[in-house]
Amino acid sequence: MDWFAPDRLPEPMVAYCRAGLDAYRAGARMAVHFQEPGDPIAYTPAADRLVLVPEPGSPGTVPQEVRAFAERAVGRINGWTDESWMREESRVWRASGAEGGTWYVKIHQNDRFHQREVSALRGWVPGLGPAAPRLVAADPQLRAVALTAVGGRSLHGATYAPEQQRHIFHRIGQLAAAIHTSAPPRSAVGALPSGKLERHLDGARAHLGPGDEELIRTAAKKAAGLPALGVVPPHGDFQLRNLRWDEAADVLYVIDFERSEEGPAIRDFVRLSDAWHGRPDLLAAVMDGYSRPFTSEEEAQLMVLSVLDAVSGISYGAAHSDPELVERGLRTLARLRAAQRP
Repeated sequence: MDWFAPDRLPEPMVAYCRAGLDAYRAGARMAVHFQEPGDPIAYTPAADRLVLVPEPGSPGTVPQEVRAFAERAVGRINGWTDESWMREESRVWRASGAEGGTWYVKIHQNDRFHQREVSALRGWVPGLGPAAPRLVAADPQLRAVALTAVGGRSLHGATYAPEQQRHIFHRIGQLAAAIHTSAPPRSAVGALPSGKLERHLDGARAHLGPGDEELIRTAAKKAAGLPALGVVPPHGDFQLRNLRWDEAADVLYVIDFERSEEGPAIRDFVRLSDAWHGRPDLLAAVMDGYSRPFTSEEEAQLMVLSVLDAVSGISYGAAHSDPELVERGLRTLARLRAAQRP
């Protein structure tokens, strides 16, 4: 007889004994261990049929079909941590493997987001190398993906000294350049998105300030006359919330590709521009990392896209109890309105 650490159990072990210890390590009050005819007495990963029974009605409970999908993809998982944003449609868990390793399991809110993220992860994202997660498995029926984990901490709400901030924003510019050159650019087709303007205005109007609706309608009219720009595979939601910084390793990571679809490169700077407002040094750092300034055509599109994104964000945030999204949209409109004053 001997003592063994729970994460370094001996081989061989009786299968149901190992199942009981795995369930204990996962913090489950109850588990069911199935054994099929012909299964060996000794534990083997190939015949591991342990099913953890979640607490009824507990917040963040992982649906059984999602657990099964994840464990088929990465093996036994002995710990789940809900990493979702406080939104009904957002379902993301960090999964800890029984044999080590960490993955993320995500359920998309609709087929469109699922298809966009899977297409990006199978297409241009691998070209970013270790700066982005790798797709381990996808299930279109569940709208689920299993992803490798990346390091660092989110830049959303993080504080750094000014010199470190400039360094981070320089790396952000480099990462944007890597994303936008991950596939050859193509000629643009169609105009800037403004078809949903009236619906977004209806949802945002109660929160708008004096002059906001006039600014929005002026921008929508301007969008129709802007020249088309070449399209690239942009991230689609390139903002601090989806960027992770590992200070010790000096590495920047990017996550969340569910809004990725072909469009002008300038689109990726719409939400990021809120982060450098009032800090020309951060804008200069981004441009230096990006290796070129915006063209005059891109500057014009950035203004229009920022207005349209702001009203869309206010409308969505008001309907889905997301105060940060509403506030960012109002802040963007105020900034752009002030920039147009003589």
